[in-house]
Amino acid sequence: MTSNKRAQKEKLYSLFAQIATAMANPHRLELLDLLAQSPRTVEELANEAQMSVANTSQHLQRLKQARLVLDEREGVYIRYRLADPVVADLWLNLREVAARQLAEVELALNAYRTQRHEFEQISADVLLTRLRQNEVVLLDVRPEVEYQAGHLPEALSMPLAELERRLAELPPDKTIVAYCRGPYCVIADDALSILARTGWPVARLEAGVWEWQQAGYETVSH
Repeated sequence: MTSNKRAQKEKLYSLFAQIATAMANPHRLELLDLLAQSPRTVEELANEAQMSVANTSQHLQRLKQARLVLDEREGVYIRYRLADPVVADLWLNLREVAARQLAEVELALNAYRTQRHEFEQISADVLLTRLRQNEVVLLDVRPEVEYQAGHLPEALSMPLAELERRLAELPPDKTIVAYCRGPYCVIADDALSILARTGWPVARLEAGVWEWQQAGYETVSH
């Protein structure tokens, strides 16, 4: 290989490395995870990720430089979104590789989702069958902004923060199935814990919107 070809090949791989470098930070990965749910302002992202606005903005700039996110000005606010759906796919694939190659991921997940094994897990196919048979109610317990950006068909929006005061809206004779941002999200576990204590039979769908789409199912947006 000529020296010029070698230089061009190294330049090519350095461009690939820009993506990996931009993602090589746990805070930036969390921001990508949040943006995979819905576009958000810097302030909203900072609140969700429990970071300062300044720190959040710096991380977003790194992601923007790598063309992973785009920003749009809305008055005095700047709203960020993923640059392309393939960015969400990359994030999900990264998680899958980590889960397969690093045994520590399972241990960390169990430590984070302490109620992970307390509830029945329901598959997408079983869920769809039981929805058609009118046996279950499907709850999206993420924040309303994420539900509006995209949700599973027939899912009702009932954010975790509103759940306890809205229990009367749920039928007492059906199993309640909850989902949130996917298998690395604890929100659905917290919701199911409340419902189980109140007496409902419950189950969890591990998939979130992006996992559902990757499996070939359709979603709904408003």
